[in-house]
Amino acid sequence: MEAEQKRNALKTYFGYDTFRPGQEEIIDQILSGRDVLAVMPTGAGKSICYQLPALLLPGTAIVVSPLISLMMDQVKALNEAGVHAAYINSSLSERQTARALELAKEGRYKLIYVAPERLETRRFLDFACHAQISMITVDEAHCISQWGQDFRPSYVRIRSFVRQLPLRPVVSAFTATATEKVRQDILTSLELVRPCATVAGFDRPNLYFEVQRARDKKERVRRYLAEHSRESGIIYCATRKAVDELYLWLEDAGFSVGRYHAGMSADARRRSQEDFIYDRTRVIIATNAFGMGIDKSNVRFVLHYHMPQSMENYYQEAGRAGRDGESAECILYYSPQDTMIGRLLLESKEMDETYTEEERRTIREQDAERLRKMEGYCTTTGCLRSYILRYFGEKAEDSCGNCGNCLTEFEQMDAAEAAADVVRCVRECGQRYGQSMIAGTLLGENTARIRDRGMDKSSVYGKQSKLGKARMQEVIRTMVERGYLCQTKDKYTLLKLTESSESLLEETQPFYISYRKEEEKAGKKLKASGASGRRPAQTADLTEGQQVLFEELRKLRMRLAGKRKIPPYMVASDKTLRDMCVRLPRTREELLDVNGMGEKKVKQYGEAFLEVLLKKGI
Repeated sequence: MEAEQKRNALKTYFGYDTFRPGQEEIIDQILSGRDVLAVMPTGAGKSICYQLPALLLPGTAIVVSPLISLMMDQVKALNEAGVHAAYINSSLSERQTARALELAKEGRYKLIYVAPERLETRRFLDFACHAQISMITVDEAHCISQWGQDFRPSYVRIRSFVRQLPLRPVVSAFTATATEKVRQDILTSLELVRPCATVAGFDRPNLYFEVQRARDKKERVRRYLAEHSRESGIIYCATRKAVDELYLWLEDAGFSVGRYHAGMSADARRRSQEDFIYDRTRVIIATNAFGMGIDKSNVRFVLHYHMPQSMENYYQEAGRAGRDGESAECILYYSPQDTMIGRLLLESKEMDETYTEEERRTIREQDAERLRKMEGYCTTTGCLRSYILRYFGEKAEDSCGNCGNCLTEFEQMDAAEAAADVVRCVRECGQRYGQSMIAGTLLGENTARIRDRGMDKSSVYGKQSKLGKARMQEVIRTMVERGYLCQTKDKYTLLKLTESSESLLEETQPFYISYRKEEEKAGKKLKASGASGRRPAQTADLTEGQQVLFEELRKLRMRLAGKRKIPPYMVASDKTLRDMCVRLPRTREELLDVNGMGEKKVKQYGEAFLEVLLKKGI
């Protein structure tokens, strides 16, 4: 396939002059007829990796997608770009489905998005067996793995569907988050043939990460929204109740907010989602039921009101910020109670009836381990970006210089004596208890639980009473992190000694722990908690005049989107508007040089944009 042909399609339909890192290699593999598994972080442009080959290959590509909202969003965006696409899911009537498949048989569509449940229906299978299928793409491919964070039994049907086709097309699979074990499961479950498995870097340099240990979460969120009032964002909560409470509290405080969770009616969820996508409300408060596949490019922040249950969930949710490549913030408000909420949610998690008891036990252990890793992210004093990258098996520097921990001053103390006492306590109790019991014993807590288990008789009972609970927990956490202790994988997470534990009893070497300076002592707000001094990302580095022009273009974008009844970001992303402000194009030809402006968009919106640019850009 000629390189010029690829680049022409990239510019004509998507408005880009060059591919992002990793995209062209994946596209070339697909075009050569080779199966592909690509792990690319949210915002890395994975959809182009299968949409562009679908345009260049003869026939129709089938894209298996898990959520209706994802399909509708992608199909609408493709049609806006001049690409004929359709979707098949439960939102269509039988008559609409039949009509869509008739047009597909005639070759009307280059891409058909389909829910996995629909693959083996008689009507869809008949279409697939008699049409020219160029490719089958499995989006959100981690859903096929029972070891993944979002397993969907319906995804298992994909393999059977491919087997029934008279001619096997190239199969490509894409996901944003997958550990090595999940990647191997995807390769096996989809029966990929000689696959090119590629893992694009997980890093999202435009995202700023921070964890704030907070008791006053509502006030923290209120302050953040007040200081980012012109930006769009998502706030994730662990429960429906928390969503409702925070929504009502912020609405009473005068903020433009919406809410989304499974307890709302389908119509209410749809309205709330559309209000957010169409920029009628700036902020949406939601459970993790919201967001998968929502390609809203101008989300400038994602706040987590509670700790998610896994790093996979967190990185996928946080990754919905800054999809346009502009800077964005991901703030997690953490309190120890979040871990308890996470455990309760995992205990109430429903499992497929087909699992054996052994499989159920293994999944529970994996869920508990994921929760511990997530807690480790919230409590580490090391670089947050490095923690994320290493979790997904990627090498990382010790400091990124652009996360809350790298930009925060930490104090150090030698906790050698406390560490030695922890080892003595764990050994004396026969390694039968977890962190809470060990910390409570060393602090000398007078609780019924400690007395009932006889821990008040321990030789180290109360020996570290002056250290304080937070420091004691930090000592134990650091010991686990450095391998001087380990934790069992069951839900009780008992502390166990390791081969290295005994060396701490000698107390001949210092054992340093780091801890965050208290905000009150520091006399200032945490970096990037809403007082970072960061100007809104979409106008960063613009002159005052360019900022005024940006606002005019944003108003125009809203009007153009309203006329076509599409989300504003489908007209032009914030990045595109910002590039217009810098380049100040004066002709249609110059407008084509703007990032994200393809021929179709220039034809549809070029005259309107040029009118504002010529008037304001003088």
